[in-house]
Amino acid sequence: MNLKESVIAITGAGQGLGQMMAVTLAQAGADLALIDTNEAALIDTQRQCHMLSAKAIYYVADVTNEAQVVDAFHDIVVDFGQLDGLINNAGILRDGLLVKVKDGVVSKMSLEQFDSVMNVNVTGTFLCGREAAVKMIETSSKGVIINISSVSRAGNMGQTNYSASKAAVATMATCWAKELARYGIRAAAIAPGIVHTAMADQMKPEAVERLKEMVPLGRMGEPVEIAQAVKYILQNDYFTGRVLEVDGGLRM
Repeated sequence: MNLKESVIAITGAGQGLGQMMAVTLAQAGADLALIDTNEAALIDTQRQCHMLSAKAIYYVADVTNEAQVVDAFHDIVVDFGQLDGLINNAGILRDGLLVKVKDGVVSKMSLEQFDSVMNVNVTGTFLCGREAAVKMIETSSKGVIINISSVSRAGNMGQTNYSASKAAVATMATCWAKELARYGIRAAAIAPGIVHTAMADQMKPEAVERLKEMVPLGRMGEPVEIAQAVKYILQNDYFTGRVLEVDGGLRM
């Protein structure tokens, strides 16, 4: 894919990885459709893209709300006339042990705690991926869908909900690669390790230090390093159906 004059949609574009992806792709000449629930954050990302002379339009939408997702992708094609890529980046963490025991069971992961992560990370990815595929097919775009997974997809203590969700989005990318190839659409996933973002800041300091000690490179990843991986997949027309691990050598 030639990123110049391509239109790339990014969910969770208001901050962190999503914002860095938008800026990196704007630098490469892409136009951006920015999706998030936080309008103020979207305006900030849009401003940074405009400073790089990229066309950027934002859409306030909850990725778990089917009607809002359908409307957002409809509006993207109306506003830009095309859709060439989607980065399914929106996600949340709500870590906790399945059961916590101290002189008996004292707490357990609630259904709400499990469902909230699955709804954003899995249902949101499904809805946006589906609508992006529809628009790419309708406009005859040989597009690309990238799901942001995680090294935690292998299973990480205290992350039953998050690990399950990130395994799911990686698997969905593989399914979509097989289903959509006939339309010239590629699909892939990126599995970052621990990256220096606001989401990582939610983790307990001792957990972060423990993870950093497990990383052969001895540090957290930077958002720009994940954004560069996104750019690589978009530009490499033979990359599909695979998970690109960008984790500093970390293995769960």
